[in-house]
Amino acid sequence: MSYKTLEHATDAIIEVTADNLKEAFVIAGISVIDTILDRSKVEENSSKKLTVKGKDRKYLLYNWLEEIIILTITDGFAGKRILLDIMKNDNYQINAEIFGESIDLRKHGFKVEIKSPTFHEMEIEEKDNVRMKYLLDL
Repeated sequence: MSYKTLEHATDAIIEVTADNLKEAFVIAGISVIDTILDRSKVEENSSKKLTVKGKDRKYLLYNWLEEIIILTITDGFAGKRILLDIMKNDNYQINAEIFGESIDLRKHGFKVEIKSPTFHEMEIEEKDNVRMKYLLDL
């Protein structure tokens, strides 16, 4: 279970490898937070709950990344750890709890602002493990 940032001139391309889809979405959320701030300095003294839906896995990933960006940049919440469940009925749905604290730029630093995720170059492969690739517009 890991992620890496691939070379790109102006944006961030992230590639996630995980044992299953649930773990892949946790890592994807962490990758967004790590792109924005120094997660190692975040303490877990509060939590936020998120519910995210998507008509398929790609829309679910897009909406999930977007909600993590909003939670971090707009709402000012620095996440440290993510617990989530994924359900599939007619659509996919994530029910998540993110543990962390209010952002303090002196404490957490600020690396870069993410404008939005994109569908450009988005991939989700499920075989023996799960591999995701997505581009974040900086």
